[in-house]
Amino acid sequence: MKHLVVSENNGVTTVALNRPEKHNAFNPEMISELTDLFLSFEKNPNRTAIILKGNGKSFSAGGDLEWMRSMVNFTLEENLNDARRLFDMYQAMAFCGTPLIGLVHGHVMGGGLGLVAVCDVVAAESTTQFCFSEAKIGIAPAVISPWVLRKVPQGMAREVMLTAKMFGVDHAKLMGLVHFSGPLTEAEDFVTSAVENLLKCSPGAVRAAKKLMNDISILPWSEMRDQASRVIAERRVSEEGQEGLKAFLEKREPKWRAKS
Repeated sequence: MKHLVVSENNGVTTVALNRPEKHNAFNPEMISELTDLFLSFEKNPNRTAIILKGNGKSFSAGGDLEWMRSMVNFTLEENLNDARRLFDMYQAMAFCGTPLIGLVHGHVMGGGLGLVAVCDVVAAESTTQFCFSEAKIGIAPAVISPWVLRKVPQGMAREVMLTAKMFGVDHAKLMGLVHFSGPLTEAEDFVTSAVENLLKCSPGAVRAAKKLMNDISILPWSEMRDQASRVIAERRVSEEGQEGLKAFLEKREPKWRAKS
């Protein structure tokens, strides 16, 4: 891959955006690479966590300038296809069954906030700056809005999306976009701790819980009872669920728990 660096370590996959000279702004190639990569993760789901970060001075500056310049001459249909490919990238990342942990720093602009929104857990360096910058250049944060609004109360989202103002980690935490902030070493420690906690959990239960949370965001209320009931019933009779319940009652460690 040209714009991503992917590494594996004991069941943890790290994906680093790797256009540091462009502040990891994404272009069609990076969008395609991220989409294909996360779809491939679903074909081989045997990993504990995926860590998403950015190489260089920033996590992601959103859309690449040259890419945006090319859009000026796109037809409506070409713009529709382009936007759909971007949406498909976020969807592949959001619906990936493996927990996705974001480690962000520097600047997180425009579409970069979409990447933050599809992460399940996010740690940010304390000096990180965020901005839904689209309105400043005459467009709208449209493709990222479904993913952002799964996390952020709409009243809070309206203020920062409509004004396109810059905001820091404290406000990002208040909105629910970020879970931890501190010096970079502490943010990295938080990510390590999150992975360690995941290792104590049943892999199947984690995937089932994430899928249920994704489903709940799109299911009509009339289907919620059956979906939620089915998930817990299936987990109770599953091999992992049976082992976990017996271990709890017998006051011992379940066999699937990673040794610390």
